[in-house]
Amino acid sequence: MPSSLKKGGLPVNDPVQSRDPVQTGGPVEFDAIVVGAGPAGSAAALVLARAGLDVALVERGPFPGSKNVYGGVIYGRILDELIPRWWEQAPVERWVTRRGTVLMTPTQSLTIDYRTEAWGEEPYNGATALRPEFDSWFADQAVAAGATLVSSTTVTGLIHTDQGGVGGVRTDRPDGDMLAPVVIACDGVNSFLAKEAGLYPHFDSSHFTLGAKEVLALPRDEIEKRFGLAPGEGADFEIVGCTGEVPGGGFVYTNLDSVSVGVVLGLDGLAAAGRRPEEYIADLKAHSMVAPWVQGAEMVEYSAHLIPEGGYDAMPELFTDGMLVAGDAAAMTLAAGIWLEGVNFAIGAGRAAGTAAVRAIRRRDPSRAGLAHYQELLEANFVLADHRRMRATPGFILSERVQRRYPQLACNLAESMFTVTNPTPKPGMGAILRREAKRAGLRGRDVLADIRSARRMFG
Repeated sequence: MPSSLKKGGLPVNDPVQSRDPVQTGGPVEFDAIVVGAGPAGSAAALVLARAGLDVALVERGPFPGSKNVYGGVIYGRILDELIPRWWEQAPVERWVTRRGTVLMTPTQSLTIDYRTEAWGEEPYNGATALRPEFDSWFADQAVAAGATLVSSTTVTGLIHTDQGGVGGVRTDRPDGDMLAPVVIACDGVNSFLAKEAGLYPHFDSSHFTLGAKEVLALPRDEIEKRFGLAPGEGADFEIVGCTGEVPGGGFVYTNLDSVSVGVVLGLDGLAAAGRRPEEYIADLKAHSMVAPWVQGAEMVEYSAHLIPEGGYDAMPELFTDGMLVAGDAAAMTLAAGIWLEGVNFAIGAGRAAGTAAVRAIRRRDPSRAGLAHYQELLEANFVLADHRRMRATPGFILSERVQRRYPQLACNLAESMFTVTNPTPKPGMGAILRREAKRAGLRGRDVLADIRSARRMFG
């Protein structure tokens, strides 16, 4: 290996010690190249390195996580086999013990608020985390196993073999071509590598949303007081009905010393509305449910990021000769209302991609047929099984009835039920339901059709 590419990588959160440029006077050869040091890329590189293969993990930012944005809750069961007892070392913020699903109108909110002590104990269910810290830590696991981290390096295109397959990548460094029989594209949403390889024939803006968030600083004891949490515990609220005329949703997550508040907005609807994402965040922060949580907090970060929410039907082809696609680059985000998950799917896909690449390299068959094992692995685990079962969910969740009419119905029903009507006798439940359904513009046949759809997707 050239002296300019030594084993080892960045210390966590230390961008000053970024990898030296790749300048060798000619292409550098590896067994595999992973593009993107997010959760999918680091999982793939970890598997490859542990198999004893020479793998490069290429990251365009100065350190892993520096370019990544998410809400964010990490569900760690997928890490159990990769890094046993990961919770003892991973840089998490809080263990989520309070989970709320909120239906909201401009003046109302109805929350299904679940708490459990079990999620605050080993092996834990989910945790809030900050991506710069988590991604750096996860990439360090791959580096410790033997992967070569090449940061501050942008991959600008693919190198093709004489047979037409992928045989490496071009970078923005002088003499920075990198060769390998297998390239794993984990280059994030709107993957230009997948597009260049011809794997995205149906790319459409309707399959994407824009996630925008503010991180608001508060003292940790104040966060625990406002959200009713014990030290170290966290809360996660997912919200429907808070984005007005634009299909989408919102979220509130507690970090150790801050609260993340954000919205997810359909691209087409946002363009038509003519408003900026931060205006929707401002509306959410001003809502009577959220305002007491964030009062007096100082904004320390604003970020925005495209999210692939088209589900199974929006995925590209996942492999071709010499290349696999994983994580956000493969649209592997489950946005199903009840479940809003991405990092765990990225790690699961990255692990499968690494496993398939090891097999193909050892068999000296990086062809499409040789890499088809990747599809088999994804079919056998939760990544594609969950996406396929809920393939109709994105359209359902972003529909006008789910976005606006059902939140209005649910909130009005609760208000009618809990409003004391003395001296008038209390109305019957059937009468309340009929009246509020009519007010929300819902027809019985539409409600029944939606119930049947929901049963097929979630049943």
